[in-house]
Amino acid sequence: MSSNNIELGKSGEKIAVDFLKKKGYRIIEQNYRCLFGEIDIIAKLKKTLIFAEVKTRYPSCFGSPQEAVNSRKQEQIAKTALHYLASCQSFKSPARFDVLSILFNSNGSKEIEWFRDAFSLPEKYSY
Repeated sequence: MSSNNIELGKSGEKIAVDFLKKKGYRIIEQNYRCLFGEIDIIAKLKKTLIFAEVKTRYPSCFGSPQEAVNSRKQEQIAKTALHYLASCQSFKSPARFDVLSILFNSNGSKEIEWFRDAFSLPEKYSY
């Protein structure tokens, strides 16, 4: 991954964090990593944990940002979320998987699309 893509991703994650905070979410973790993968943002609203994947793009890129969260990526996020839940002993907390799509337009504006409950925990990983 090029340094430009890394910087773009970091910018998108900062925008997503600020967006979620303005909506009343408390940020628990950013860039949570374990042997299964990484989750960009773990947040909480009331008792619900949100595992959020942030995808950031320029309009010239192929496809929309959220399309990059394919079934393989969803499975990786699910495994990582289960690892997090086990490490915090939080299996009783309701949880969901969200995707935040950040699009940087050529005029400097940004578009944020928030896909709540974007996907479910695959049955084989149900807890």
